[in-house]
Amino acid sequence: MRSQNYGRDITTGRPPRQIPEVLAEVGTVAEDPASGFCGAVVRFERDAVVLEDRHGRHRVFPLTPAGFLVDGRPVTLVKPPTPAVAAAPARSASGSVRVHGLRARTARESRIWVEGVHDAELVERVWGHDLRVEGVVVQPLDGIDHLAERVADFGTGPGRRLGVLVDHLVAGSKESRVVEALRDEQVMVTGHPYVDIWQAVKPAAVGIAAWPDVPRGQPWKEGVCTALGWGDPMEGWRRVRVAVTGFRDLEPPLVGAVERLIDFVTEPTA
Repeated sequence: MRSQNYGRDITTGRPPRQIPEVLAEVGTVAEDPASGFCGAVVRFERDAVVLEDRHGRHRVFPLTPAGFLVDGRPVTLVKPPTPAVAAAPARSASGSVRVHGLRARTARESRIWVEGVHDAELVERVWGHDLRVEGVVVQPLDGIDHLAERVADFGTGPGRRLGVLVDHLVAGSKESRVVEALRDEQVMVTGHPYVDIWQAVKPAAVGIAAWPDVPRGQPWKEGVCTALGWGDPMEGWRRVRVAVTGFRDLEPPLVGAVERLIDFVTEPTA
């Protein structure tokens, strides 16, 4: 007797699942499903691939069939026919490895809050790529006077963290007193010492020697625009925003504060 060749799995009634092959070029983002490590391809070592995550950490994984996830789907990574180590991975405005062709992941329940619209736009301009890869939403608060009430309304918990970026977070300031009233391990507040987010942009980036001193009691943005001849704050913000092309245009306290918030709301234990 001869068995009939059905050409499909007769126990399930469905054809065998085909695992696609993906050319593992430098910059391709893949995830190891066993460890959850996600990063961009930076080089190869014999029959293994080296991935680098957004923090610059390297991990080596064997090139096994169906051994990785790309865009959430199981794939077999295939080593390019020619070495791809010569090309350096592209960097985003924040300095992280730029992810090519990766769809933004579903937004996390955790959030990053900033004081105003300008803060949100500046964070997006520098860290927007990282935030889309990590699935983090940034929301402006229009001030932090009622921060404790906003946190209570949000309802923090495991997997639902809050990172808050605060302007002028220095000892004795109104902002510091508001922050000190918070008692929630699922909330991290960081900040910078500058009166306004504009001041966290390096003066050289906007073509000035230093930010003007604005007399106490006068609105800071209006005072700056008057001193520099920038017109109204809308025109002033346009000048500031277009001048920022990456993290090197920002003062280190702001860069460090935002990076800590992103790490906090994306920790695996969060």
